Amino acid sequence: MTIKIPTTTELKEKLSLPKPWDNFVIFILNILIAIPIFLIAHQNFIDLDWPIHLDRIVLFIVIVAGIQLLLQLVKTILILIIFMYLVVLFIGTVIGNYGFVRVFEDYRYMIYSMSENPNPQDLIIAKLLPFPNKSKIIDAVDFSNSKVRNFALSATRKNFNPTHQKGNKRLMIQCFAVFKEINSKWNYVNDPKGREYIAFASESLQNFSGDCDDHAILMAACIKVIGGTPRIIHTGGHLYPEMLIGDKNDLESAIYFIKEEFFAIESKNQQIHYHIDERGQIWLNLDYTATYPGGKFMSEEILGALTFQ
Repeated sequence: MTIKIPTTTELKEKLSLPKPWDNFVIFILNILIAIPIFLIAHQNFIDLDWPIHLDRIVLFIVIVAGIQLLLQLVKTILILIIFMYLVVLFIGTVIGNYGFVRVFEDYRYMIYSMSENPNPQDLIIAKLLPFPNKSKIIDAVDFSNSKVRNFALSATRKNFNPTHQKGNKRLMIQCFAVFKEINSKWNYVNDPKGREYIAFASESLQNFSGDCDDHAILMAACIKVIGGTPRIIHTGGHLYPEMLIGDKNDLESAIYFIKEEFFAIESKNQQIHYHIDERGQIWLNLDYTATYPGGKFMSEEILGALTFQ
């Protein structure tokens, strides 16, 4: 019995979609890729101020044409990868894991966030950075839950009085109030042995207990629901929350509020710890180990960052 080995041409024919479906699939993929790339280019390229934004129309056409050319060059293998990806998504949909609906929601959320962000490429970079249990943590930061919102609102009334402040300073003080309420109650408890348990923010409100990721999730959800911008940092076996302060002028205000008004005793003779990102934005440490915002880091190394815009 002779086994016939297919030629390269025959193999490509078997792996190819019939026309015109192959070009249709490539074009749809092209548009899905082109939209986020266009948003990045739109924010970073100089606006030529042409009538009816013709420069942006030309930019989008150039991006689409370039991507289309690249995709056509790898069309055969690309069709196979897309088919395998669809099979994985179908299985995920059937068994209730990551499926078609979740992909659509994640893509829609990414495009919306990029359109509102002056530096949309940062969102792409953040998604590429390694982060343990990323999808579970995003789900667990359930800031839209009414229990989370009610708790956060209650904390802003219970701790401090920012009524004489406006704008970013008022928001900063309210976020500090949330920090005080959570960290004054938090009780560190390990996960079950050999298992990583990720608690929803609304769940952690029942007992204010859990490990570092549970605390970070609760803090991020409460900061987010009152209008702040939190992020969760991954650093060697530990997760902790940070809040966006702003620029150096905002940092000066934050240090004054911490050292002189709201955490004077806790921060006496202590340093304020923060990170400055690649955009010059300042992020203040809110870890469970700190008794004041900007307390000492357990570790300053950043292996990944999950930002909630």
